[in-house]
Amino acid sequence: MECAAKGIRRQCSGTANRPCDSCGAVYYCSNSHQISHWSVHKEECGRLKKQLFCVELLNDFPFTFCQVATDKLYEKVETRCSFLDTFGIHRVGIWLCECSCLSCWKDYYEWRGIPLDSPATLLLHWPLTIYQAVQLASARQLISETMDELCIHYLGPERELYQLSVFGELHALFPGVQVHIDFIGPAVSHDRSSCYVAKEFFFCKSGNGEFSSYTTTDNSSAITSSLHSGYYHDRYRDITKEFLPDLIIAPNAGIAAYKSWSATIELIREIEIPAIFSDYCEEACHLAANCLTSVTGSPLTLPVQLNPFRQPLAIEDSALLIPCYSNCFLFGI
Repeated sequence: MECAAKGIRRQCSGTANRPCDSCGAVYYCSNSHQISHWSVHKEECGRLKKQLFCVELLNDFPFTFCQVATDKLYEKVETRCSFLDTFGIHRVGIWLCECSCLSCWKDYYEWRGIPLDSPATLLLHWPLTIYQAVQLASARQLISETMDELCIHYLGPERELYQLSVFGELHALFPGVQVHIDFIGPAVSHDRSSCYVAKEFFFCKSGNGEFSSYTTTDNSSAITSSLHSGYYHDRYRDITKEFLPDLIIAPNAGIAAYKSWSATIELIREIEIPAIFSDYCEEACHLAANCLTSVTGSPLTLPVQLNPFRQPLAIEDSALLIPCYSNCFLFGI
């Protein structure tokens, strides 16, 4: 359960295990957060209390599997994936869309109805890498598995700045979640610092054999982003005056290659926000891991692993004669 006061100026102090004594529908990480949030919660407390009286009615089904499918899912004892796996139908055939668990490009193409000869992956590896990072962080309980809002600090964007519309695909990947991405890096020009609302984005093949990209026209898109010029360790205090990030993501980071990372890693260690990095090849990740552990004094919380949503276009003129792909491997602290 996520703290109902998450996002206020003070960072949550721990697990949200303090329910509201009146309604029992919301939880808090501390007494201070509960008190500070009362001015907001009091407007909904009575209404939520009445709604909870309907729980038994809402969960009343005649099926033998109902306790797992309702109570245990509600109490986070089970997940949709584990429930489907019990019946041997997890990610099988027409059951594919009953969870948002995607494990590879093939799964994603089937789910979105994109033909396998579409070059969509050349762009969509950016949002799909975010998706994979969030799934890994959730699996290791670095962030909440269920949330209504997700704030990501995205470090060092370059090419992505010219392809912001592809991040609208996160609308499909995180349905019902308000996702905000702060893009921070020296490649962001000062005059470009702004807020952008992304729409859902995907590729399909037209009748004449040409590929086209499409965005939805739904103005209620839950994906927003802001651009910030400068290094993360210089801009962090300004960006987080009101909201703290849930997760930090740094694609193709090159930690061992750039001295500027040292101050940023020190900051990440200080603020204790989970951070996931990617790089072009495993050797770059190995060197980065050495840098991270030397600064933090701790091993990686997320060991180096292959990203199933890496860009399927080999990098030319790489420093080493080994396969290199954009967002090829993931690791984190």
